[in-house]
Amino acid sequence: MAFDTFPAVVTHIRMVTPTVLCLGFRRQDGQLLDFKPGHFVNVHFQDEDGETHRSYSVANPPGEDHFEIAVAPVEDGRATRYLFGLKEGDQVDISGPYGRFVLREENHDRYVLVGTGTGITPYRAMLPQLAQRMQNSQARVEVLIGVRSREEFLFAEDFLAAAQATPGVELHARYSRQLPGQPHAWESQGYVQGLFEGMELDPERDIVYLCGNPNMIDEAVAWLKARGFPVKRIRREKYLSANA
Repeated sequence: MAFDTFPAVVTHIRMVTPTVLCLGFRRQDGQLLDFKPGHFVNVHFQDEDGETHRSYSVANPPGEDHFEIAVAPVEDGRATRYLFGLKEGDQVDISGPYGRFVLREENHDRYVLVGTGTGITPYRAMLPQLAQRMQNSQARVEVLIGVRSREEFLFAEDFLAAAQATPGVELHARYSRQLPGQPHAWESQGYVQGLFEGMELDPERDIVYLCGNPNMIDEAVAWLKARGFPVKRIRREKYLSANA
């Protein structure tokens, strides 16, 4: 498959957890990246094994003068070696945006956004658009985050700020390995899909977005379908690790 790439410059680099890297880019031609929240881009690079690319969700809302991705390291991964070696000012080849994991025009009573690891990044991009929709409706948004520990909750400050600033937005974080000694009310231990049991999910009124670990997504889809959720009310995007 041929890709129409464009050059972008690395604008900033920061660690958003002890292991996850956030990279910011700006198109070299100065134009804004025309994307919708939930879209992804491909990062193209060449190493000793040849040309390849990796896909990453855009992690910030549209309209900013840059776009961001979050990169979780993969042991011996080609993209890990390349992306973790970048410096500010480096030029990178990008293609996109792509994807169908976006907010569609229809409105719903409740948006349930479920993500694990870096799979929460599209929701960071979606929050402003959802907040705008909520101004003209009684919709609610519940963000369900699944990571191993509090330290691995990337962009936590942004999700907390959205929950505090926007009535109707609720945050729930599930930690599969370690619960803090003094957890907040929105923190609990277990797997993120385990939160479904107490939510009274309604297949007639709610829509569920699932992004991240394929096992989580498969289990969540099976649970939702068993309770009457039609396919059109389940949106999913699996994150598959690649080191080839």
